Amino acid sequence: MNEKLYITLIDALVDDGYIVVEDALSKELCHKLRQDARDAEGFKKAGISATDKLHVDATKRRDKTLWLDEDSACKSEYLAFAKGLQERLNRELYLGLSYYEAHYAIYEEGDFYEKHLDAFRGSKNRVVTTVLYLNEEWRDADGGELLIYDESDSEIKKVAPKSGTLVVFLSDKFPHEVLVSNTTRYSIAGWFRCDR
Repeated sequence: MNEKLYITLIDALVDDGYIVVEDALSKELCHKLRQDARDAEGFKKAGISATDKLHVDATKRRDKTLWLDEDSACKSEYLAFAKGLQERLNRELYLGLSYYEAHYAIYEEGDFYEKHLDAFRGSKNRVVTTVLYLNEEWRDADGGELLIYDESDSEIKKVAPKSGTLVVFLSDKFPHEVLVSNTTRYSIAGWFRCDR
């Protein structure tokens, strides 16, 4: 079922370094993930750092996060999809990815995340970034779009955080930011890592 999607994602990473796919995963799975995120407890203010010590800086980002594990069927299904993609990325592109980590992210009204790279310069730990959006009936007025830039800082894509939309890109190549959200916004952000 996911084989065609895996091929599409890998081809785009080779050709362009990024891809945005609407309706990538089933509406049913995205709905269950959104419910799971909405009902979950233990979200924490997200931190930032270029070192091993994270710190919270509300002038740079205001979202809250909760790391995913396999304690529900919907999370297990999503993580199985990611595992399948990891296997194909390693087989087709020889990336040597060692594991995938992901968290729910909630942006409440007024929350944002300023422009940043997911892989800090000089670090190869995060290799490929994924973002899956879980917001049903999202409207333009709701804000919260993802802006993706190229390496020369030119905007190349604006992505509405609509449920089922999957974004995949090379972590060290594409600066990106989340514009101010005007309502509660749910997503899963994840990274295929190559820790050596």
